[in-house]
Amino acid sequence: MNRRKFLSRSSTAAGLFASAPAGLTAAANRVPVKMKLGCQSGPTDEKRLQFFKRHSVNHICGYPKSKDPNGPYTLEDLERLKDLCEKHKVSLEMIAPPFLASTHIDRTARPAIMLAESPARDRDIAEIQELIRNCARVGIPAIKYNMSILGVVRTQRTPGRGGSSYSTWRLREAKPPTPLTRAGRVDADRYWERITYFLERVIPVANEYKIRMACHPHDPGMPPEGYQGVDTVLGTPEGLKKFISIQESPYHGLNFCQGTVSEMLENPGREIFDIIRYFGNKKKIFNVHFRNIRGKRNDFQEVYPDEGDVDFVEAIKVYRDIGYEYMLMPDHVPHHPDDPHGDQAFAFAYGYIRALIQAADRLA
Repeated sequence: MNRRKFLSRSSTAAGLFASAPAGLTAAANRVPVKMKLGCQSGPTDEKRLQFFKRHSVNHICGYPKSKDPNGPYTLEDLERLKDLCEKHKVSLEMIAPPFLASTHIDRTARPAIMLAESPARDRDIAEIQELIRNCARVGIPAIKYNMSILGVVRTQRTPGRGGSSYSTWRLREAKPPTPLTRAGRVDADRYWERITYFLERVIPVANEYKIRMACHPHDPGMPPEGYQGVDTVLGTPEGLKKFISIQESPYHGLNFCQGTVSEMLENPGREIFDIIRYFGNKKKIFNVHFRNIRGKRNDFQEVYPDEGDVDFVEAIKVYRDIGYEYMLMPDHVPHHPDDPHGDQAFAFAYGYIRALIQAADRLA
């Protein structure tokens, strides 16, 4: 090749790179997409694991089987669950403890931690500490939990597409079954004391054994004066910011329910992305409940992922850009009489989320 042709071709190549779309240049600078499609639906048995594999769900939050459904889980319980998941080539990324669930305190079998009942709460905290140690022994890297008194509060379901129905919360229609729960009046100070008491005893153990502790927000956010006598302190973005500051630890963070956080906002379609960035950039998001809502604080429906007020394409780009590396999972899927266990709705959500994850590398 002579010098003139070489220079001509070199100039053409340089021009092509110079005129490359900005999106291609940005894509080259982005961190690799590490998010994984996950699920937390149970029970974690042969049938459910086959269902997961059929729908390309290779990472889950699982539920050990125990002689006592209220726990504690033994090391052997965790080993059996781990072995079962490995048999089906599903990665057990997280478990939930047998208590500290999103259950109303009046229906909770083991309420001592949230009622501040000693010595029972110290016994229960000791079981959580041992669960952390056992997760480390078995190779389960995370635990999700709730610090809830009211559980998931909703009003009557409302109609959705194709004859389905949507979980709905309309504060103006709410009729609490009793003025107070068995917890009585729990103002913000009392609630923070109970949360802090737990974290001060649990997070140091999580640090030692390198197990991520992922707390779910309060669902939904309630008025400042509370509901059934309870101030839901983890029902605002400000409350969640305070929560993660109580213990400085890379193992203390959130089961970031995007649906629940959206429910806290006046304009979730505009506000949610900065909140994801805030907690994501601090590396405090350990799991994501990737669900959508239609509406706003005090008045919303939980809908299919493609029809809510939050743009999921924009959301997936935010998770990509913050380097989020754990699970995105459906949660609270719509109901239908032909789909009594929600399997159709879950399957739709799996495909939708997986496609977004696969497209994330190509999205500008």
